[in-house]
Amino acid sequence: MSIFRLIVLGAAPLALAGCISIGEDPPPALLTLTPDAQIEVGTGPTGEASAALTVMLPETPGSLAVTRVPVQVDASTIAYLKDAVWVDRPARLFQNLLVTTIRERTGRLVLDDVESRSGTTTRLRGTLRDFGYDAQSGSVIVTYDAIRETGGQLETRRFSASVPGVPAEASPVGAALNDAANEVALDVATWVGG
Repeated sequence: MSIFRLIVLGAAPLALAGCISIGEDPPPALLTLTPDAQIEVGTGPTGEASAALTVMLPETPGSLAVTRVPVQVDASTIAYLKDAVWVDRPARLFQNLLVTTIRERTGRLVLDDVESRSGTTTRLRGTLRDFGYDAQSGSVIVTYDAIRETGGQLETRRFSASVPGVPAEASPVGAALNDAANEVALDVATWVGG
């Protein structure tokens, strides 16, 4: 193989690298949920595995199966908010928020579905219906339809919180969703602990 040919073959990928753009530019920041309830380091409940509460990963509609923040434009149109990207899917973030909040508020042994390896008698599952921005009202909405299953008995309840007057920008929407999600998690913890 000639030197010229080696140079051309070696330079081709470099020349193409300037022409091809793979993916979009990353957002300036990623959004996450931060629990209002904090568990102190070195503390935590203990107990029988059967007495623990297992918080399952919530089901979600397709609009929440991604790391983008959905915007309900009208009754039949959903878009995504520019530069608003979660560090993980909303269902996983909300599950972690529920586990932390319920554990801190009730003092109960609370596990997620990955941590729970044995048969617990109480499970919390449900559907995260809303977790985004409503363009018509200028508010964020978080709605969780919960199902508490204890020894074969089922109990359901809908929890919802909204924060009005939020501009359609990534940072304020992320902060408002964090506030609304914490309000819902606290209401769920009160229900589960009662």
